[in-house]
Formats: sequence, structure tokens, C-alpha cells
Amino acid sequence: MKAIRFSRLRLALLPLLAMSAVPAFAAEGGDAAATRFKPWPPRMVFANGTELAATGNYAYDVNRFDGDGYGTAATALEDDEDFRRKEFGVSLKRKGVYDFAASYDFHSDTWMDVALRVETKALFGRDAGKLRLGQFKLPVGFEGYTSTRAGSFLESSLPTQAFYESRRVGAEWAFERPAYLWNLAYFFGNDLQGNNPGTTLAGRLAWTPRKQAGHVLHLGLSASEERPHGEVNGLGQTIFPSVRWRARPEAALTDVRLVDSGSLNRVDRIRREGAEALWIEGPWSVQGEYLRQHTARDAGLPGYSADGWYVAGSWLLTGESRTYSGGNVSNPVPAHAHGAWELLLRHSRIDLDNDGIRGGRENNWTLGVNAYLNRYFRLQANLTRVDATRAGRTADPRVMQLRAQFYF
Repeated sequence: MKAIRFSRLRLALLPLLAMSAVPAFAAEGGDAAATRFKPWPPRMVFANGTELAATGNYAYDVNRFDGDGYGTAATALEDDEDFRRKEFGVSLKRKGVYDFAASYDFHSDTWMDVALRVETKALFGRDAGKLRLGQFKLPVGFEGYTSTRAGSFLESSLPTQAFYESRRVGAEWAFERPAYLWNLAYFFGNDLQGNNPGTTLAGRLAWTPRKQAGHVLHLGLSASEERPHGEVNGLGQTIFPSVRWRARPEAALTDVRLVDSGSLNRVDRIRREGAEALWIEGPWSVQGEYLRQHTARDAGLPGYSADGWYVAGSWLLTGESRTYSGGNVSNPVPAHAHGAWELLLRHSRIDLDNDGIRGGRENNWTLGVNAYLNRYFRLQANLTRVDATRAGRTADPRVMQLRAQFYF
């Protein structure tokens, strides 16, 4: 079933990709000199500007825990070290016309973005935004929408882990002007793993009165409504939609969740709302957001709401700035032979105690250090202090995380 669903998307995208790619090769006219191969990052540039490139993101983590969860076997936190990501992909693009990207995480056996984006100016002669079709991240939430290679901290904050909807298959219109940007998307199918059936309508609006290199102010709002679909199994039995809200203690190499709503069945729809802010001034930046969800259920079952927020600050000691483009942030570019060095502090909070459900509350403080040794390699260290309560129990472990990350 998974292969069938992926084949449908592939068949839908490849004709569009082929039509865009053919002129690139035809333009060569057999002249090999018109094609330029650049060994690093690995890419080929054709005569008309079309570029074919390989992409990758590999991260290896070490996690060390001081103290257990709630003192039970089920919440014991065990030291671990392993790959966090093994992402590899390809991209094909022609500036001002289109870009296609497909990537796969071989560590988690998960499809990442697989999507074609087209510039309306190339289609209609005037700029009316960008159109995208395929699997990609939902435009609800700031941190969750950020590329996996560009996260300032090793892991996403508590509310992002719990509430962000991640990737789905759908279509999006994005429209950006100097002072604002829009994202409007409709997702109409499962993800490429064959999971999460249903539809989602999502939108994001941001005001960007300052958007120069090293000087950014971004204020945004986003919202979505998801309508999950049930399924019929091989025995002809209906499996009603369900959802579960929970978060790891901002460490990915553990399956322990200190806050957990438990499974909620007979879900009719899920509404998500978010508010986000980003300020960059030279080497300094502050980023934060508030996320909320409300789950409505059928069969007279009560609804359930939960929320959370985080605030994070960054200081690049070596003077660089975090970069910003298209309504999101990415890694700073080192300006010195010794690389770019960054200090970070984040406070995140989530509250899953509501509507008769004792899912727990958690507050985390994280201190971070990043060393961007060049444009393709960085080292990260995070120290997180956890303060969690659930059903009258408390837990306050500390987490030390280290990462070596190579990306291109």
C-alpha cells in the first residue's frame, strides 16, 4: 500500500519534472563545454541555468541523562548514542522558473520533502507567488517549519514536538512581498509512508517590516483545521481516527515521554493555532512562539485542548548573523577561519492537564553551544534541565546532548 501511494505521487510529478528538465539538456546541443560539473557541493549546471544537485544531512548524537523520569521502569532514561539523521536527496531547479526536491531519511526510513514548486511569473508573465505540489511541511508553526539542518537546538521545543502536524501530501500557494508573506495550503491525502489519512486546510500570515541581512523583524499568525479519516481494515472493521499528544524531554534518542495525553479516539477534527515572532539584530536574535490545539470528538465524547510556548535567544560571538529567507531561518555562514560560534538559551513549556485529562506539565531550560566550523559541518552541545509533573508525580532529570552534523 505504501508503494502504491508513492507511485501515484511520483507519476503525478515526473511529467512536470520532465517537461522542465528537457530544455536544459536540449540547450547543450551536444557541447560538453556548456555543462559545468562542480564537485562540492556535488552539482551540475547546464547552459540555460538549470542545476542538478545532490543534498545530504547526516547527524550523529550522544545523549547522557542524569536522573530518571518519575522513578518507574517505564520512565527510566537510558544513555544512548546513534545516528539521528541520514538524509539524502536530489534537487533540480532553474532560478525564476521551478525547483524540485526529493529526499529520504535512511535512518528513520521516512520520506522527507518530495515536491515540485513553480514560479507563477514563469507561467503567467507576472509574479503572483509560488505554487507547490507534493509532500512538504505544513506552514503552521515556526520551529517545526524550519529545515532539519537549520535547527539552532538539537531538538525541537516541547510544544513543537507535541502539536506540529509535520508533512502531508498537498498543494500550496506562497506569496511574499517586502513587508508581508502569505502561505495557504490544502493537504488532501496520506503522507508518503501511507499514514495520517485525512485532509487539512492551513494558512500562515507574517508581517515583516524589517527584512535585510542581519536586521529582521517577523511577526506571524497561523492556523489549520485537520479532519482525520477513519480506515477499514482487512476484516471489514472500521478504525476510527485517533490522536495522541505527547513530547519527549527535548532529546530524540529516548522513547520516554514525561507528558502524554494518552490516546483520544473518535476524533472529528483538530484545530491548531500559532503565534510566532523573530527578531535579528546583527549577532543577536530572539525567537518565540505559542502553539495551541483543540481536538473535537464524535459520539458525544468531550473535546480536549492543550497549549505550550517557548522563547529562545541566540548570540553569535564571532559577529555573524542568523540568516532569514522566505519566512524562515537558516544557519549562519562562518566569516572567519575558525568558524562561527554561537551561545543559546531556550525556555519551553507545555501543559497537557485540561478537560479532565491529566497529561502532565513540563518546563525545560536548555543551554546550547554551536560551532559552525565551515558551511557544511557543525558541532552542537545542549544541556537541558527538565521539570515535569504528572498525576501527582514529579521528575527533574538533566540531559546532556552532543551532535556532529554534516550537511550540504
